[in-house]
Amino acid sequence: MKKIGIGLIALAMGAMLTAQVQKGKTRPLETKIWMKAVNQPHCGALAKQLKAGISDDAGWAEAKMHAEMLAESGHVLMADGRCPDSTWANASKDLREGSEATLKAIEAKNLAQANTEFARVLSSCKGCHTAHKK
Repeated sequence: MKKIGIGLIALAMGAMLTAQVQKGKTRPLETKIWMKAVNQPHCGALAKQLKAGISDDAGWAEAKMHAEMLAESGHVLMADGRCPDSTWANASKDLREGSEATLKAIEAKNLAQANTEFARVLSSCKGCHTAHKK
């Protein structure tokens, strides 16, 4: 009987954790929608640009926009009670810091440094997705 009670508590805590990750506490936006609408397109577009190289001011301006959006996303992912644990919090912090460092390199038009810093962004995503993406 005691094992069943502990199992039910663990299951309930897991359900609360999942609900917290899937959606904020007071706003309707689902985390998976934010990822699909913001993180994936901006991350993918920036990765493509950095891999291909940036040769003109319009390209640098576009890359800057993508890096800014990803940096802001690190804040959004912590808002409204979305953060369930230190893995999420650390990944959001790494996303912000990596995006901001990428942004600085982009503003300096330093492609090599932007690629190096962008690797931090990708690492932050992987760490959180390993723990939370279902």
